[in-house]
Amino acid sequence: MKKAAKIVVSGTVQGVFFRGFIKKKAEGLGLTGFVRNLEDGNVEVVVEGERENINKLVDFCKKGPEHSIISGLKTEEIKWSGDFKEFKILRF
Repeated sequence: MKKAAKIVVSGTVQGVFFRGFIKKKAEGLGLTGFVRNLEDGNVEVVVEGERENINKLVDFCKKGPEHSIISGLKTEEIKWSGDFKEFKILRF
């Protein structure tokens, strides 16, 4: 079943290759969307794809790359748009 979600990850998640880590995993799971740094130091992930694979990505976000420290994670289901053709890292 297709699903869309927004994930916000807090902690030491900028400057530790978090976005690249998530992009690689999302692509491997066949997901589309984007990941970006937020001005408040958090990282936001907007993702579309199969529910099971989004759940796997959420679990992956809870771990993060080697030098990250995850202190919080919020996930919310959002409206499916179908606008994404790939998974991208967005820059400020």
